[in-house]
Amino acid sequence: MPYIGLLSDTHCYFDAAVAKFFEPVDEIWHAGDFGDLETARKIASVKPLRGVYGNCDGTSIREIYPYTQYFECGGMRVLMMHIGGYPGRYDFKAYQLIEAHRPDIFVCGHSHILKVVNDKPRNMLVLNPGAAGISGFHQVRTALRFRIDQGRIYDMEVCEWEKSIRNQEDFI
Repeated sequence: MPYIGLLSDTHCYFDAAVAKFFEPVDEIWHAGDFGDLETARKIASVKPLRGVYGNCDGTSIREIYPYTQYFECGGMRVLMMHIGGYPGRYDFKAYQLIEAHRPDIFVCGHSHILKVVNDKPRNMLVLNPGAAGISGFHQVRTALRFRIDQGRIYDMEVCEWEKSIRNQEDFI
């Protein structure tokens, strides 16, 4: 049963607190806006990393991470992209991909707002982990972790951290 860590919008910031939250997971998913390649490498040094690029990511990230990812995990179809939206307010490209792929889980970032929403008409769970970095309007940094097994998602946990940088020891 895969144990997944999910984050987004790190914007060049990945610290020891987030890394510690992800210690027990098997894999980390990043829903875009890494910020730079060094941040992606730091995250990948903690656990295997699967990600997509975001609107703020440059060429170095876009050469490694695709615009979207569609894959199966624990018996569930997963679609991941950076700009996605929510039920009734999906981005046009996201809507087209959702309709084409019919995922069980839709993962997105971009808004810096943590949301876990059930899209009942599509029988799909929408996951946006909020923002794990310190750049942006959000008041707290957030990330998720959860288990997927035999076509169901469970044991979901949210973690929140202060947005400020305390000292150099916070960095990994």
